Amino acid sequence: MKNVLLPTDFSENAWNATKYAIELFKDEECVFHLLNTYTPAIASSRFMATSLSNVQEGSMRSSSELGLEEILRKIKKDFNFPKHNYKTISSFSLLVDEIKDIVENSGIDLIVTGTKGASGIDEVFMGSNTVRIIKSVKNCPVLAIPQHFEYTSPTEIAFATDFNRFYSLSELQPMIDLAKTFKAAIRIVHVQYEIKALSEIQMFNLNMLRKYLNEVEHYVHTVSELNSVSKTLEVFTKELDIHLLAMLNYQHSYMEKMTREPVVKRMAFHTQIPLLVIPELGMNMPSKSPKNSKNAVAD
Repeated sequence: MKNVLLPTDFSENAWNATKYAIELFKDEECVFHLLNTYTPAIASSRFMATSLSNVQEGSMRSSSELGLEEILRKIKKDFNFPKHNYKTISSFSLLVDEIKDIVENSGIDLIVTGTKGASGIDEVFMGSNTVRIIKSVKNCPVLAIPQHFEYTSPTEIAFATDFNRFYSLSELQPMIDLAKTFKAAIRIVHVQYEIKALSEIQMFNLNMLRKYLNEVEHYVHTVSELNSVSKTLEVFTKELDIHLLAMLNYQHSYMEKMTREPVVKRMAFHTQIPLLVIPELGMNMPSKSPKNSKNAVAD
């Protein structure tokens, strides 16, 4: 049974990510945990803060619970996958804090979230909530779905890496599982500022990677950097009609570099295709023993 966490703020962006996740796992036994968090506005006077907070919390809890019920109705109206169950979580909490607790206590295998940056000059990479989730959740992959992306079975997956780090099988497993499910080809893409031969360490890591991928179709692509990593990957994914881009998130990785790139260089990238961000797990996958799997609702 796969446990998938779907944070929602009831926006079209979040609903699009929810639909993507349901379609992606339509043939698998899943519990989808629909999460909405809320916090009251800060009162202008500390003397009225307590009473105002209580009123606000009650109102916001009601709105949150009604919103989650409405999402369940939409899911049951639009989808009929018998292997799926749903659980709703309405929480008076900060989003990232609640996500970390749920991942730990409910054995979450994947977080699926919508991506939408702020408008205009303040636009941020993938949306601030998504970036906070990726940076804060260290033991669960995050799949970020662009706002207007329509579901396509991911039969072409790109894995961006520079081969400078050894990979463990547990880290790559989410990507390998997707490739096996959809009989997808994995295209390992190495972005180089200047094309040159791989070092001994890079060759060793590449060979280990290919061993891990021996049961799936895979190819290696070396491409020249086009003014930024994000621009290069954007062009690569367009030219090869990639349906999903995967990256490991660790110090000095492509993922970290992209979050540090100037806004102008990365602005277009986050609107393109789903991005699977895999955390740095090391040699062992954390044990996931769900402490609370009650209140699941059958579709």
